[in-house]
Amino acid sequence: MEIEKKYLINELPDLSNYDYVDIEQGYLCTSPVVRIRKKNDKYILTYKGSGLMAREEIEAALTKEAYEHLLKKIDGHPITKRRYLIPLGEYTIELDVFAGHMEGLIMAEVEFPSIEAAEGFTPPTWFGQEVTQDRRYHNSNMIFGNPLK
Repeated sequence: MEIEKKYLINELPDLSNYDYVDIEQGYLCTSPVVRIRKKNDKYILTYKGSGLMAREEIEAALTKEAYEHLLKKIDGHPITKRRYLIPLGEYTIELDVFAGHMEGLIMAEVEFPSIEAAEGFTPPTWFGQEVTQDRRYHNSNMIFGNPLK
């Protein structure tokens, strides 16, 4: 089960001290969500169930060849982003700086162990509007266009 909240960002912190991964991903289906992802040199196939803040998630490893084969079959545009991993107490902020057709969008996700923990979360002051319930900011919907434009 994946439980996460999503936020737009008001201002970026200094990112020079944080680890990051480069991500490219595409969607083979958006209902249910079936995603392929390249995360540095790892390749992953993901199924996500329905829901906005909490939903089932199953992952399986792919080979580079399988990823490249499936990438030719995705809907819309691939999504590319640099994900910074920022510790925040017991949580990790996944700060995504998008590139390509999503250039200009910066968004943070925080995953939680329970719905209660998610509902009790107080975001840092540099976070902006929460967009967890706004489907335009789910990656599977952003393959067709930037919600900021």
